[in-house]
Amino acid sequence: MSRNAEAALLAGAAVLAALGIAIVTAAVGDRPGAQTALTFVVVALSFGSLHLALRQWAPKASPYLLPLAALITTVGLVEIYRLDPRAASLQRWWLLIAAAFGVATLALLARSGTEWLLRYRYLFLTAAIALFLLPLLPSSWPLGGLEVNGSRLWLQLRLFDTTLMRFQPGEIAKVLLVVFLASYLASRQAVLTTLTRRLGPVSMPEPRQLFPLAAAWGVSLIVLVYQRDLGASLLLLTVFAAMLYAATGRVIYPVVGGGLFLLGTVVAARMFDHVQRRFDAWLRPWDDFADSGFQIGQSLFALGSGSLTGSGLGLGRPDFIPSATTDFVFAAVAEETGLAGSLAIVAAYGLLATVGFGIALRARDPHRKLLAAGLTAVIAIQTILIIGGVIRLLPLTGIALPFMSYGGSALVANMIAVVVLARISHEVAP
Repeated sequence: MSRNAEAALLAGAAVLAALGIAIVTAAVGDRPGAQTALTFVVVALSFGSLHLALRQWAPKASPYLLPLAALITTVGLVEIYRLDPRAASLQRWWLLIAAAFGVATLALLARSGTEWLLRYRYLFLTAAIALFLLPLLPSSWPLGGLEVNGSRLWLQLRLFDTTLMRFQPGEIAKVLLVVFLASYLASRQAVLTTLTRRLGPVSMPEPRQLFPLAAAWGVSLIVLVYQRDLGASLLLLTVFAAMLYAATGRVIYPVVGGGLFLLGTVVAARMFDHVQRRFDAWLRPWDDFADSGFQIGQSLFALGSGSLTGSGLGLGRPDFIPSATTDFVFAAVAEETGLAGSLAIVAAYGLLATVGFGIALRARDPHRKLLAAGLTAVIAIQTILIIGGVIRLLPLTGIALPFMSYGGSALVANMIAVVVLARISHEVAP
């Protein structure tokens, strides 16, 4: 597919966004107006600028990444507008900001390519750790942490007791951590693939080579205990174990990583009430439907009432679902578009992951291969965790559904991940 076809698909996403807003507006008895036109302009400007940046700085990049990201973003923006027009107006601004960060990232990588990331890997690690720890700052400070729904993930900027901005620094930290891990694992790939010790029938590397995995386990538990965020903790360890597997091809790493996380989660569930409540809501939502099981219960009702083709945009009752614009946006979309729309969204995420892992497979050098695999894994694992929680396949984790959920910091982080993938695909193209 050529860049011209990519441009046509992006234009189609802008038209789809405007059409969705018009349908939602008409469903409540109003005439489509300025919001419809403004949405078209914002989506076209955002993804159009990224398209032009690719033409300028990465002309050989995969033409599939941006259209898939645009489609998912468009569906999420329309559903957010249907639920909360004010939140949708903020999301439009964040989409423009995310596009600006994406263009800036492409311009930065155009000078020296992704090899530039190798030179500053420990700087990226330091920045990632600092961003993860920022929400622990006292809430009384002008720049301090904020606890929302029992998790301390947010950072707020205040001036004279007025909140100017709230964002989740951990979203950006995930991307920076993948950048570091790709560099670190690429330099130690040969050592990690050498299995010199045996534990019964299982071959293992030298114990000191497992220190990074143990450190990741420790960091994930710190996040779980102090920030009370099961989702980020699970995501960190899972991504790290996946990157170790990508670097070595040894199944022992994801197996050990999974075992460590299960052990830590069982201990945390017994020690901390907020973790136990998550598991109770997952396993027994109907036992305490009015409290811990209310979110997942309403999500299941929405999924069931959506049936095959859904109630139609603007005609369902996704407003009954708590956190419908964030944690449960997939359930809201499923109610109004049905099983058909849900499968289309899952297919879009599946295609996006396929393109990302395909870029990793085409890369010849370990650094680009691991960087592409890690960035794709972050998007794919987040998607699996949140959709799995919505349909009660997994415990609720409270992380953002990439590109669909309301939230600026997540949108910026995911957009940066996609443009870095695009740059890698340009560099590995024949």
